[in-house]
Amino acid sequence: MDYLRSFGSAAVSTLVQKSGLNLPFSLGAKVYSCETFWTLYDATKREDGSLVSVFEYDLTHPLNKSTIPLARNSLRKLRTIRHPDVLRFIDVVESDSSICIMTERVRPLPLALSQSSSSVPREREDWLIWGLHRISVALAFLNDSASSTHGNVRPSAVFITPSGEWKLGGFEVLSSPKDDLSVIYTMGGLMPDAMAYAPPEVKKEGWSALKDVPVPAADGYALGLLLHAVFNPTHPPPPTAQPPHPPPQVSSRGAIPSSVFPSFKKLLNPNPKLRMSPKILLDIGMAESDGEGHGFFVNNRLVKVCAGLDGFTLSSESDKASLLRTLKESASSFPPEFVSYRILPCLASALEFGGASAATIVPLVLQFGKNVAPDDYGSIIVAPLVKLFASTDRGTRIALLDNLSDFAEKLDKKTVVDKIWPNLQTGFTDTVAVIREATVRAIILLSPKLSDRILNNELLRHLARLQSDPEASIRTNTCILIGRLGPSLGYNTKRKVLVPAFSMALKDSFVHARVAGVMAFMATAECFEMDDVAGKVVSAVVGATLDKEKLVRDQAFKAVELFVKRLEAHAANMVTL
Repeated sequence: MDYLRSFGSAAVSTLVQKSGLNLPFSLGAKVYSCETFWTLYDATKREDGSLVSVFEYDLTHPLNKSTIPLARNSLRKLRTIRHPDVLRFIDVVESDSSICIMTERVRPLPLALSQSSSSVPREREDWLIWGLHRISVALAFLNDSASSTHGNVRPSAVFITPSGEWKLGGFEVLSSPKDDLSVIYTMGGLMPDAMAYAPPEVKKEGWSALKDVPVPAADGYALGLLLHAVFNPTHPPPPTAQPPHPPPQVSSRGAIPSSVFPSFKKLLNPNPKLRMSPKILLDIGMAESDGEGHGFFVNNRLVKVCAGLDGFTLSSESDKASLLRTLKESASSFPPEFVSYRILPCLASALEFGGASAATIVPLVLQFGKNVAPDDYGSIIVAPLVKLFASTDRGTRIALLDNLSDFAEKLDKKTVVDKIWPNLQTGFTDTVAVIREATVRAIILLSPKLSDRILNNELLRHLARLQSDPEASIRTNTCILIGRLGPSLGYNTKRKVLVPAFSMALKDSFVHARVAGVMAFMATAECFEMDDVAGKVVSAVVGATLDKEKLVRDQAFKAVELFVKRLEAHAANMVTL
């Protein structure tokens, strides 16, 4: 079983060996041993190869015997609670030796904080406030909608997705305080370092004290400690965390933003009935008033951008334009993972609906793409753009064609032949001239990746038709394209196609089309056999020396001179009989 070779888990190995189970995931490297009994692994979902995480609980470990009910409570809650800001459950494998929970791919917050790539204080602060906003939303949902207390809010219960978003996990003691037998009352003290994150009332009277306080009280207090921990990771817990729990002083603010500090103090109020709840923190943070200590969430750049992206397709055109302008102006300052896994997928999704925004969104996607890791560029940038070639929306098509130069080099031949060309060629016959012309120009960039069959047959049939297009600029560009393609065409195709195509251009009523015809003859001079030069090419070009337009005549004389010199050189080397 090679897919288990790197997991390093005796429990999982035993699970497979004894049960013969075909696991739905392939375990990778061990990421973290969580404080809450779980070991976290990177993994791959076997069904589709997507990246996932696996939390393993070893049921056979002697130290875990007493906390098995907490592990099962965590599984049960994670399985049933579905919320955008809660760790997303995918699957579970249970046996006598272990519980393995598969979730979306994540890293624990402590690890993410230590590996944070941002060295700019403002960017880091934006990310932390955005993350605390998401955790506050999750806790408000659990406290109010689910009437439950999380009871284990701490850095190791928060997980970070590849996009940098914060997800709430750690549901070992999550329960309803209305239930006298809730695990939070009977087993809350079994959590590692339980007292370090417990509110004052629990430290004084035990976990059963939560029966007589508001549902959010414990979570509000722990949220305050979490807030302190992420902004001041090298500082000890604030003095208010220890008896006699004095109110937080300005001296304990550290790096906590001044706008957040008033709420921080209220979260750590030792009186549970006066303590701020996560919902109230959320309301104050989202308040758009100018009052002191308000609006720290709603004015956060990442919060604004996420709200705009989530509702983009339903937004008014002015709101869309405002968001896109913000993204463009701030493109270089967003965290790379936020760009790759949050902004770009939303923009690509928005493009699927088509519309005038495509002209702005496609260049923006490519602008953001400059900061995407090379290994991810294909999946994050190229794949969504290639998919859009199937769109029937003309705004989307023209945006792709106008910006093709920015990603054409990243396209492989198979993608161009199998996915782009079948859709692209419909542009040659589009009723809108702008689409036809843009399609012709695009071929210059894609021609090196077209198959011989397409170049010598399908494409040339389209171009032959376009040489009679009603639009003069399209006829001109078609002739220029055939001239550029000339050296790439097959031997027989060159002899059959080039002279008739360029000769046709020399008879065009549009002066620049005639110039293009002469220039194309010169550009493909090496493509003609000497007998064709003498018998067909010179006779076709020489007539243009008497064109009514001087621009055409001047180029024609240059062409005649070029071909005559080639004939003279060839004749000088001929063997005299």
